[in-house]
Amino acid sequence: MRKTIVATVNNTSGVMNRITGLFARRNFNIESITVGMTENPRVSRMTFVMNVDDQRGLDQVIKQLNKQVDVLKVRDLTDEAIVARELALIKVLSPPQQRGELTDLIQPFRASIIDVSRESITIQVTGDNDKVEALIDLVKPYGIKELARTGITAFKRDTKKGVIDSPKYSVIN
Repeated sequence: MRKTIVATVNNTSGVMNRITGLFARRNFNIESITVGMTENPRVSRMTFVMNVDDQRGLDQVIKQLNKQVDVLKVRDLTDEAIVARELALIKVLSPPQQRGELTDLIQPFRASIIDVSRESITIQVTGDNDKVEALIDLVKPYGIKELARTGITAFKRDTKKGVIDSPKYSVIN
């Protein structure tokens, strides 16, 4: 099953290595990992996405993470209401005569063209994993020259009712 784990940690050198080592010792393969500074420059947020078969083993890793000196908090967000996004940059082979077709193709994904050269265009897309995968599948026939993905970053959705009471701010992937 796919799991999303978030850890807030002290923003110091070596922390990511020690934390990922805990997952490696339990033979968990990390599908994606994102790390970035939070609103407090002394704290970083790590988001791990992985497929696991052994829930007990994962529970043990979370307990071990919580014992680490530099780990401030660990949460399994798998069964929570979350906001999750990924960024992908896709360089697609595109002669000038195909660019209009590609522009029409990416528009429903709210993707944008961020660079153009004689032979290719670079597309930027953000959204959930399924949205990013769907766009990649659609542009594959044109020829993907290069692809870079950030991995998923996520946090728990605010559960207070009436926080946003406008259709303008509806949830869009």
